[in-house]
Amino acid sequence: MTTRHLVDPAVLPALEAFPSLRATRETLPAMRAAMDPLLKGAPVPDLPVETSEIHIPSPEGHQVRAILLRPEGLDGAVPALLHIHGGAYIIGVPEMSVPELTATAHQLGIVILSVDYRLAPEHPFPAGIEDCYTALAYLHDSAATLGVDASRIAVMGESAGGGLAASLALLARDRGDYPLAFQLLDAPMIDDRTCARPRNPVTGEFIFAPADNHFGWSCLLDAEPGGPDVSPYAAAARATQLEGLPPTLIATGALDLFLDENVDYAMRLISAGVAVELHIYPGCPHGYVIAADAPVSQRALADKRAALRRALAL
Repeated sequence: MTTRHLVDPAVLPALEAFPSLRATRETLPAMRAAMDPLLKGAPVPDLPVETSEIHIPSPEGHQVRAILLRPEGLDGAVPALLHIHGGAYIIGVPEMSVPELTATAHQLGIVILSVDYRLAPEHPFPAGIEDCYTALAYLHDSAATLGVDASRIAVMGESAGGGLAASLALLARDRGDYPLAFQLLDAPMIDDRTCARPRNPVTGEFIFAPADNHFGWSCLLDAEPGGPDVSPYAAAARATQLEGLPPTLIATGALDLFLDENVDYAMRLISAGVAVELHIYPGCPHGYVIAADAPVSQRALADKRAALRRALAL
């Protein structure tokens, strides 16, 4: 069944020009090498935002690289956003999001830290989530130096980054050391069991297909996805207790492979007493925001920034 007729016409050309990952363990290194200059070469808007690369010592003894964005002229302690990039847990760098994050930092007047977590399959779970936790700890522990209000720190991620953001919120709640004020989960990749379930027939045709999902989860878990005893810190939808999580925005497309797992997670959060804002964008498969000028992409970006304004009391 093709879903081409269901796709927003303003989004369709960009989707058809963007191939599915179709990665294997053999082709992944070359794919990363080919993508790296493209991901790092996007033009950054000329705005008064200081951008610096930092390296955070981890408890495991390695350095976690991150990109720190701070608007010029901030006064007093301001909110902060920990950003986690997407890429199926296997590709991606913070630089790919810096153009949009620069505009967000400028518009909202907040500090943003985007973490370069270790990627699978070379570094399967729990490497990536522990790197994200190290970055969250840095934001809290260095709040005074950074001019950050530690009571107003949010986490945000897209796709696999959304999965890590959701798992980080669970980990932060359970460890109890570094609270989060808000989680923004943009088409989050949160349930490995989607690989083993019958597929919703209108989801998963474009950009990120079921085979890509299976490969990403296999790399992260270093095991067949959908099996028993998968940690919720790897796949947040595996969590059985969702009480005590921060207010949440979940955004997803009506044609996204992750639609069902995202809606289910939103409903379970609501049932657990968590304040949830859920957006489902019609005509949108996974990754539709690559059509950056499409009205639906602009609307989604505005919705996310508005949610951050409300959550962080800006």
